[in-house]
Amino acid sequence: MKRYLDVYKQCMYSAAQSAVAYRMNFIVSSLITLVGNILFPLVTLLIYRAGTSFPGWSLYEVLLIQSVFTMSSGLSSVIFGGVLWTTMSHVREGSFEVILLKPLNPLFYIVATTFSTDSIGLLLGGISLFIFSAAHAGAISALYWLQFAGLFIAGTAVLAGLSLMMAAMSFKWVGNSRISELADSVLHIGKYPLPIFPKAVQAVASMIIPVGMIGFFPASALLGRAQASDFAAILPCFLFLAAGVWIYRHMIRLYEGVGG
Repeated sequence: MKRYLDVYKQCMYSAAQSAVAYRMNFIVSSLITLVGNILFPLVTLLIYRAGTSFPGWSLYEVLLIQSVFTMSSGLSSVIFGGVLWTTMSHVREGSFEVILLKPLNPLFYIVATTFSTDSIGLLLGGISLFIFSAAHAGAISALYWLQFAGLFIAGTAVLAGLSLMMAAMSFKWVGNSRISELADSVLHIGKYPLPIFPKAVQAVASMIIPVGMIGFFPASALLGRAQASDFAAILPCFLFLAAGVWIYRHMIRLYEGVGG
């Protein structure tokens, strides 16, 4: 375990050094990523400014949901964001064998070496929006903070599992560059209060593809609006992550060379 921690720490250090060496590229990439993901809070602001709203949810409560979603997305992008594109590139070029020859678990090696600093701007932007919206939520008890922390970790696990599943497809479905866009369309559900969606969508977003855990459930817990049944969605989140790890490792065994 210590060996893996040392390797990961060194990869983080290398990524940080690269960001320092290419400061302008880091700044521009971070700003582009942040601007591209901060548009939906602005849309929410325009909706409420126009006199409409999401039933039962104030502006700051919805912004809190979206800030949690942004933080979780930013954290996941920093840790797992490069897995899809790196895997796809190695499969297309037939260089995945080089990774298999490394004296490390292939999945760990890819995750460690693709640690990304480009999404730090997104993470910091989400934290800023979170502080702003949470400040308007009133006093928050320590219990609610603990519930929030547990659900937030579960939401990040969902994004990690989804990233691994998409990357695993690259071993057989090489031309899958649009798969991330399809995933984003599903993830959009997690940016808004689940009660505004039909019951069937709520069930899917809670227990099958638990995208509600990425933003809605943690924010609800922080606001003291979480139901006991909401915590049952934690299990599907970690099962989703376990499925992503299993599928990726299984697809490695099916790898046949250039082009998958």
